[in-house]
Amino acid sequence: MRVQVTFDAHNPRALAVFWAVALHYKLEDPSTRYETWEAYWEETGALEDPWLNSAAIVPKDGQGVRIRFQKVSEAKAAKNRMNFDVEVAPGLEGEKRMAVLEAKSDELSDYGATRIKRTEATDTRPGFLIMEDPEGNVFCLI
Repeated sequence: MRVQVTFDAHNPRALAVFWAVALHYKLEDPSTRYETWEAYWEETGALEDPWLNSAAIVPKDGQGVRIRFQKVSEAKAAKNRMNFDVEVAPGLEGEKRMAVLEAKSDELSDYGATRIKRTEATDTRPGFLIMEDPEGNVFCLI
């Protein structure tokens, strides 16, 4: 069984690039008929057709969920009903954990992310950062 998660987006290509960096994915290669995405877009007119104006990212090793970003005209209207938790500090605790989370936050900020909140560790929960991607979708660095 293959699973795909689809995001609505104003700029599918930019959001795909952001999430490829965040998740250590890669942009999905174009069809074998086309050497580049630009050649595909030019021939198909995909940039003018909202149904075709999309981008996808896939795991570099080919194992995992495909994530697709499709162009929509309406703005995000409410809080996400689902969000990604991006595990970047597995097994780390305390200041070492938070330093890794901060470094990833800085990297993603260079791609348009916004940090919303830092939550410190407690006896029952490790620390984490709440972020928004360039189009306002909430995710956590854990």
